[in-house]
Amino acid sequence: MKKSMIKKVVGMAAIVMTAGVFAGCSTAKTTTKGNQTTGNTVKIGVNMELSGAAAGYGQSQKQGIQLAASEINKDGGINVNGKKKKIKLVIRDNKTSNNTSASVAAQLTNNDKVVAIVGPATTNAGTAEIPNITKAAVPSVSPSATDPAYTLKKNGKVQPYVFRACYQNNFQGATAAKFMTNTLKAKRVAVYADNSSDYGTGLAKAFKKAYTGKVVDSQFFTAGDKDFNAVLTSFKSKKIDAIYAPGYYTEIGLIIKQARQAGINVPIVGSDGMADPKLAQIAGNNNASKIYYTTPFSDDVAKANPTAVKFMNKYKAKYNQDAPTFSALAYDSVYMIKQAIESEKSADSVKIAKGLAKIKNFDGVTGNITMDKEHNPEKPIAIEELTKGKVSESFNVK
Repeated sequence: MKKSMIKKVVGMAAIVMTAGVFAGCSTAKTTTKGNQTTGNTVKIGVNMELSGAAAGYGQSQKQGIQLAASEINKDGGINVNGKKKKIKLVIRDNKTSNNTSASVAAQLTNNDKVVAIVGPATTNAGTAEIPNITKAAVPSVSPSATDPAYTLKKNGKVQPYVFRACYQNNFQGATAAKFMTNTLKAKRVAVYADNSSDYGTGLAKAFKKAYTGKVVDSQFFTAGDKDFNAVLTSFKSKKIDAIYAPGYYTEIGLIIKQARQAGINVPIVGSDGMADPKLAQIAGNNNASKIYYTTPFSDDVAKANPTAVKFMNKYKAKYNQDAPTFSALAYDSVYMIKQAIESEKSADSVKIAKGLAKIKNFDGVTGNITMDKEHNPEKPIAIEELTKGKVSESFNVK
């Protein structure tokens, strides 16, 4: 090849390479982070425990989500910068599996192109979805993931796309401890907590840190356990005034039943994992007296809140039953996303996350909500008492 030809080929190659570099730069600049709404609908994903061990919570939350979406759509939809767009729910079952929750999050963000997600219900499943929603820049609001670290990175900084509609375990545990002391006058308590997840262990730790009386014994059970008699018998011999038992209704219902059958009639206090009608079904109505649990939503307390009354009436009309706590939390989660979209005048997923972080004085079913800097809602808390399986009294704890 002649020298002149070599120079020409090298020169053309350089031009092609330079064009490639600029094309690469151009592509990088035009790539948009997050998902954007197209057309006349706003896609909201639901990553929920609709089967498996936590299905009771997931099914309740699904009903709250669907009620909120149907109401919003009936009113014309979400106001996105002056244009009303209706909600399209994309509901997927994570089967109470962490691995499935992660894959569901990937499907919702990458395939379904949702701009926000409601769920999961549990902290573990919620934590499993975080890498995928963060990568996709799509915010998620969990109605009931209560572990304090849920919204935080390991370095203590906030997860930019992780939010919740419920309060944290440390708040619940401390509230229960105060109630034990001030209202129940319990000076000697036993703690019996679920160690299968951060939920039970976190609540137990928070309770023991805040309780000013004497914890005479502290034991743990595992999800799926059926026989609690040995531990309960040991409690009985220690002259306890009450039992603090944070966990889910599946095991706590059996603990209540076996405690009463063993002649242990002291108050049993627990957490929002007990706030489900199935608790009394498992325990037996006759056994479910002097039972207390912390909850973000109480029918009795809610009667003073017009927003909650409206929700309770619509829920009963649609589902022919009283609204459970988890339906109320999920309902609020959808409306929080709506407010974020309307305040930012955009259904872009990145902007929705910014809008959620700015929520202030949100008029929710579960109370007035302001999002703090760690994406936790500042909101009121209540305690409900069961007598023969029915809510007999509510306490607005301050």
